[in-house]
Amino acid sequence: MKLKIIIAAAIAASLYSCSGSEKPVDMTAEKKASKNKLETGIVSEKALSSYVRLPGQLKPFNEVNIFAKINSFVKQIYVDRGSVVHKGQLLAVLEAPEMASQVQSANARLLQAQESATASREKYRRLKEAAKEEGAVSPLDLDNALSKMKADEAIVLSERSTATSVKDIQSYLNIRAPFDGMIVQRNVSAGALVGPGKSTDQPMLVLQDTRRLRLEVMIPENYVDKVDLKQQVSFVFNALPGKDNKAYISRSANALGTQRSEAIEVDVINKDQRLKPGMYGEVKIPIVFGAKSLLVPNNAIVRSTEREYVIKVKDGKAVFADVKEGIAGDEFTEVFGNLNSGDRIVLHAGDDTKEGQLIPLNR
Repeated sequence: MKLKIIIAAAIAASLYSCSGSEKPVDMTAEKKASKNKLETGIVSEKALSSYVRLPGQLKPFNEVNIFAKINSFVKQIYVDRGSVVHKGQLLAVLEAPEMASQVQSANARLLQAQESATASREKYRRLKEAAKEEGAVSPLDLDNALSKMKADEAIVLSERSTATSVKDIQSYLNIRAPFDGMIVQRNVSAGALVGPGKSTDQPMLVLQDTRRLRLEVMIPENYVDKVDLKQQVSFVFNALPGKDNKAYISRSANALGTQRSEAIEVDVINKDQRLKPGMYGEVKIPIVFGAKSLLVPNNAIVRSTEREYVIKVKDGKAVFADVKEGIAGDEFTEVFGNLNSGDRIVLHAGDDTKEGQLIPLNR
């Protein structure tokens, strides 16, 4: 019994001595040290790039109002609103009864002129053969025959041109598509009287090419010379919210319109035909300002109810620099204050950082 007590006392003493000589290791110290380190950035000086929001409207890439070229009646129409057509496809056939008589008359005059020219040519040939015998034909008769032959040949050329012109006019009775696209308006039916129209008149058909659209945006005069053509514009359509699209500016008018603004166009591919001409959207136009500005990352500005400032790192210590904000971009903000290009500043700073405290840097 005494032996068991002595052994238990020895084990207890051994455990006590071990616990007194060794201390527990603080595993969180390294984490706290790394957590206290702050991420820093640099103040940059460059031309400020931002954007303006402007409305834009979709327009068809190609659009044409189709009129009849001559006064006629609609004999047959082969398309309707929504019909997809291809270049050269027959859209409608017109009829003009007087055209048939004009074609026959032109062909008859051409045939008469050809017969006259043939007779003159044969007469000149015979006189020329007879003139080989001295004194058989006078030189004056031979010259007159030559002149008559040339005049009749000229009449043939004139009548042939007239006949060709009448045939071309007759071909106007067949209305064909000038390019691939879709019929968006049909304003006539068989039997309707049609003719050449003005821009204000109602056309027979309206054809649009909607496989590619033009997004037209009017740039105000104040921003015309500041548009950044090297960057893509982004746009969202009101009918398709949430889908952000990007593209480069395709062309510009290079002139101000009646509203003191310049029209620019962005080509929009529309393979699935989800976009329709006339849709409105919001367009972000990249703008570059000529003068250079001091820019800091957006997360470097500390805002409180009393002031706005950034924390500079000077000789390893925090130095507060009051700033005023200018134009804000997606990543950087223009600031005005006691800052210089190249100054190191604290990112993700907060109110817990005090002026003059040492700044452990996380490089």
